[in-house]
Amino acid sequence: MELSIRTIAEDEFADYARAVESAFSEVPTAEDIRRERRLLPLDRCLAAFVEGQIVGTAALLPIPMTVPGGDLEVGYVTAVGVKPTHRRRGINAELMRRQLEDGRERGDLVHVLYASEAAIYGRYGYGLATFGLSIDVESDRAAFVRGYEPSGEVRLAEPEAAVPDVLAVHDAVRPTRPGMVQLDEQRFDYTLHEHGADRELPRFFALHEGEAGVDGYAIYRVRHDWAEGMPSSVLTVRDLQALTPGACADLWRYVLDVDLTERVRAWNRPADEPLLHLLREPRRLRATLRDGLWLRLVDVAGALGARSYASEGAVVLEVRDALCPWNEGRVLLEAGAGERGAASPAHAEPDLVCTVNELGAAYLGGISLRQLARAGRVEERTAGALARADAMLGWDPAPWCPYVF
Repeated sequence: MELSIRTIAEDEFADYARAVESAFSEVPTAEDIRRERRLLPLDRCLAAFVEGQIVGTAALLPIPMTVPGGDLEVGYVTAVGVKPTHRRRGINAELMRRQLEDGRERGDLVHVLYASEAAIYGRYGYGLATFGLSIDVESDRAAFVRGYEPSGEVRLAEPEAAVPDVLAVHDAVRPTRPGMVQLDEQRFDYTLHEHGADRELPRFFALHEGEAGVDGYAIYRVRHDWAEGMPSSVLTVRDLQALTPGACADLWRYVLDVDLTERVRAWNRPADEPLLHLLREPRRLRATLRDGLWLRLVDVAGALGARSYASEGAVVLEVRDALCPWNEGRVLLEAGAGERGAASPAHAEPDLVCTVNELGAAYLGGISLRQLARAGRVEERTAGALARADAMLGWDPAPWCPYVF
C-alpha cells in the first residue's frame, strides 16, 4: 500500500467530505458538504491517498480560544477519520504526525479537539484538559433552594433576530472562562447543526433581560412524546450562557418550567455548573462527568509563555514527547502573579518529570498536576514542586468548551 498525504484542492472537497462521513458510517447531504466547506480552510485539510482515492482525513480550524489570562489562536482539530476499508494500517497516525509537523512550521502553539473515541488521542500527545457535565433531571423534582428570587424577565425570540444578542452575550462571557472559542455567525450556525432525528426539531431561543438589557440566553429543543395521551416530552438545552448569577438562575428556572415537559437534559455543561448549587435536590440532576476538550502542546515553551499564571513561582520541568522531538528536554517556567510566564531551556535538575500529555491536561488550569501525580503520571523530584506548580497553573472558573467542531 503506497500512501501519500497532502492538502486538497477545491475540486476534491466533496470527495473529502464523503470520506470523512464514511468513517462515521454516514453519508453527507449536499448542504452538509457546503456547511463544512464554509468552515474549513483548504490549506488545513489533510488527506491520505491510496491509489488516487482519499482513504483518511484530518482537518484543522484556526480559531481564537480563551486561555488563562488571555487569548490564543489554537488549531481546532476536526474531520479526523479513516475509511472502514483502510483502518488499522497506521493511516491515522501518519495524519496526526503530519498535522503536528505542519502546525509547528506554521507557528501553532496549541491544538485541541473533541474525541469521538477517547482512547485514540493520548498516543498523539493530547491530554484531557476539560470535563463536560451531563444532566438529566425530572422537571417536577427540580425545585430551587429557598431564597431564590427572579432577577429579570425571559422572553422568546425568533432565531434570526436573537443571533446578535446571543453573540454579544457570548463575546462578553468568553474572556472569563478558559476553553471558550470565538464565534461569528457562520461558526455559531455550524455549532447548532444536529445529526440524526434531532435535525428536524425546531430550536427555541430564550433571552434574559436584566437591568442593562440582554444578559443571558438559552437555546433548546423539545422532543415531543404523548404516550397514552400523557405529556412526557424531553427538553434538551443546547447552550445556556449568562453574564450574571441571577440571569443564569432565571434561565435554568425557565427551561425547567416549560410546560408539558417531563425531563430536561444537557450533555455538555461546565464541571462547575452553578445548577449543582441551585437545585434543592442536586442528586436529581443525575449529573455525570465525561471527557471534554483534549489539548496538545505543539510548542511547549511557546504555549507556556502564552498564558498567565495565578501565582508567582518557578519550576523546572522535564518534558517527554515521543512524537514531537523538538519538545523533548528541560524547561524553566517562571511567572509573576497574574502575569504571562516565560519558558526557557534549562540545565538544572528537574523539579517535575512528565510527558507532554500531562502538561496539555493542566494547561487550561482545570486539571491539577497533583491529581495526575496521584494517578502515577507526574513524578515529583523536588519536594513541594507539585504544590508550587499547581498554584501557578490553576485557574478559576473551570475550563470549558461548549462547542464541538
